[in-house]
Amino acid sequence: MLSEALGATRTRLAAAETELTGARERLARTRRAAAAVPQRVAAERDRRLAEIDDRHAARIGELARRTAAAALREAPGAASAPWPDWQATPAARGEPVGPVRVGTLRIPGAEPVPALVPLLDAGHVHLAGTDRHGGDAVVSALLLRGVGRVDPGAVRLHGYDPEHLGGGLAGFAPLGTAGLLTFVGPGGLGRLLDDLVEQIRRINETVLAGEYASLRELAAATGRRPEPWRVAVLLGGDELSRHERGQLDRVVRTGAACGVHLVVRGIDLPDDPTLIRITADPGQARVGGPSGLPVRLDPPPPATLVTETCREIASRVNAGPPPTPFTDLLPPPEQMWKDDSAHGLTAPIGEGPHGRPVLLTLGDYPPHALIGGPSGTGKTNLIFAWIGALAARYSPSELEFYLLDFKEGVSFARFAQGRRDPSWLPHMRLVGINVNTDREFGLALLRFLAEELRRRADAAKKHEVTKLAELRAVDPTGHWPRIVAVVDEFQALLAGRDVVAREAADLLEDLARRGRSQGIHLVLASQDVRGIEALWGRPALVAQFTLRIALPKALRILAERNDAAQALPKYHAVVNAESGMTEGNQVARIPSASDWETWSELQHRLWRMRPADAAPARLFDGDAVPRLADAPDFRALTAPTGDSPPRGPVALLGEIIDVQARSAALRLPRAPGRNLAVLGTRVDEACAVLDAAARSLARQHRPGTARFSIACLDPDADPAARALYEDLADDASWYDEETVPELMAETAETLTRPGTPATPHYVLLFAVDAAAGALSVSVGGRTGLDRLRRILHDGPERRTHVLAWWRGVARMRADLGGPAARTDQIGAWVALDVQGGELGSALYPGSGGPDWYPRPWRGLFFDRAVHRTGQVIIPYGPSR
Repeated sequence: MLSEALGATRTRLAAAETELTGARERLARTRRAAAAVPQRVAAERDRRLAEIDDRHAARIGELARRTAAAALREAPGAASAPWPDWQATPAARGEPVGPVRVGTLRIPGAEPVPALVPLLDAGHVHLAGTDRHGGDAVVSALLLRGVGRVDPGAVRLHGYDPEHLGGGLAGFAPLGTAGLLTFVGPGGLGRLLDDLVEQIRRINETVLAGEYASLRELAAATGRRPEPWRVAVLLGGDELSRHERGQLDRVVRTGAACGVHLVVRGIDLPDDPTLIRITADPGQARVGGPSGLPVRLDPPPPATLVTETCREIASRVNAGPPPTPFTDLLPPPEQMWKDDSAHGLTAPIGEGPHGRPVLLTLGDYPPHALIGGPSGTGKTNLIFAWIGALAARYSPSELEFYLLDFKEGVSFARFAQGRRDPSWLPHMRLVGINVNTDREFGLALLRFLAEELRRRADAAKKHEVTKLAELRAVDPTGHWPRIVAVVDEFQALLAGRDVVAREAADLLEDLARRGRSQGIHLVLASQDVRGIEALWGRPALVAQFTLRIALPKALRILAERNDAAQALPKYHAVVNAESGMTEGNQVARIPSASDWETWSELQHRLWRMRPADAAPARLFDGDAVPRLADAPDFRALTAPTGDSPPRGPVALLGEIIDVQARSAALRLPRAPGRNLAVLGTRVDEACAVLDAAARSLARQHRPGTARFSIACLDPDADPAARALYEDLADDASWYDEETVPELMAETAETLTRPGTPATPHYVLLFAVDAAAGALSVSVGGRTGLDRLRRILHDGPERRTHVLAWWRGVARMRADLGGPAARTDQIGAWVALDVQGGELGSALYPGSGGPDWYPRPWRGLFFDRAVHRTGQVIIPYGPSR
């Protein structure tokens, strides 16, 4: 038993020793493992920390890049560009100005981020710290970037620098020449603060007027900024008085909303949400006060950059502000043609000093307008702007225009249909250009308006009403638009002491006096003071033009002691609806409306809106020669369908200078004296009259039913006469100087036969006086001139009519039998380069002859059977 016990004990002891050895080995391994853990943990921790640092640096770099990009978007161009690349870049219209750069943020390991400071429309800037050089750099950077980020003249600086007497703003001195920089001397701070407070009060009361909370909000809503920014730079000084402190606090609280801002150094300012504090100490600077963001301030802008920029801004401001966009005058597209003209016409002509639109009204009061201004001051542009503003608001059924321009030029031709642009202004009924030598056209327009006034007055009397609004109410189916007649350089119509000037003045006075009640309005414009003086002899006429529009340097438009127009800048006008009295002055900034692209966009839009039955305006160009083929009266001529010839055929001689495109017509019935004489030495014009007469007569006869005898006795007229002969073909016969006696003999012999010829015979004699020698030879006891007189006397009653050209009145009288001969057989004549006195009483009723002064490609037509006075015509141009 002992032996077994001893053996078992020894076995257990061996097992215990084995287990102890294993435990010791495990302990050793555990201790070795425990010693290795801290090293692995430390390595992993270091790796994780390095990874976090890398991600953080990358995140910081990405955020810095995004912040820099956002800063560039917020402050583009001049607001943040480095000085070597800097140039003025004004913000677009309606775009907010945004903050400006003063330096860069210090971000270790990242790209520099622009440090931006809000100023214009945002708040004020207060500078503190001991680094004076850094403070000067911030002031010059704020001001230069501010003036470079807005339109020239939109920022006005007020400097208060009592210690250096303006030396701190010396680089900006060129702005003073344009009134954009004013310095306040020592002791003037109170007056400056009082003025700023007054500006804030005025803007709140009259500009914002409770509709908007700030100028920035107004500009965003309307696209216009009516007030400049005002920046007061206050650089130190003595202790402020109680009044100055109170005014300064008011500016801090209320100035930013009204565009009044402070840049202050050396004067304490109260805390306010609109105030940004910048602390500049040597070696460091902070935005937001001593505990704000650390920044590295930019160096000051180069002195030459400051002065050159300020000179350029001053130069552009002194040249005058640019015109505002024409679109400012137009309603939204969906509102076009929505206004009613029953009680008048109202439209804006521009914006006033406070950004409010200046309205022009034509109605019962004021009924008519007078526009004046020297050449180059924008008279034509103003007329374009006014027409566009009205045409966009009133449809063609509400408004019609008649436009007449007496000066040379074709700018108004765009209102009518043209080769370059097929569109036209649907409201325009008449456009007359280059009529400086055709005063008769102006008279024709006044006669047309007088007739329209009579028609409307008769309709009003029929319906027992007195005004246009009442007439439209009782006759809604009638066509009663308001009429605006614009006459540019109207003084040409009233020049001289002839019958045209007298009748024109009488018609103008009647239209001005009675037109208001029937919706007919006159707009007279002149660039010459003589144009206004032409009216002064008629006080009743002048009194009707209560709406006066004076452009820069205009004279005699406003009342005698009203000189407001003398100080006007370019693109501006004084609008006065009180007959020019000073209390009625309104200054308007006129948009640019006369260039082709600006006007074309509006005209095409309105043209596409035109009614289905709309027709282009009648365009009369005094420099253009009309064509017979284009004449409506010529196209209306047709040959009869039966065998009988037309009764009283019509010879068209030229275009009448009239509102309607009508032809001067000579009727040739079977009646005494139905012959035509063309008088003058102008070959082309004389040939044109005879050519038009023959072609229009031929158009009224079927082939073979009329006879045309053409005798050309002047070699210069041969091409035109030959062309006519060839075109008339089988119906025409040709004669020259040798054979013209045969024509006279044959025609005279035909008249002796009994009965009336069935075929009309038209004898066209080109330069008949050139054949005096051949026609003076006696054959059978009678000369060719005797036979011509017989034809003239007896021919018309037997369908034989003479249309002859004599190269002078005396030559015609000689061919008719001498100075004492009767001229009754010449029932109608066209005088070319013949003075009125030469025509005398034998050809013209009364004594002394007509008031006729020859001018190129014009003739005076007189028909004894129709006219009381001569009628100015334009011969039709060559048919080939």
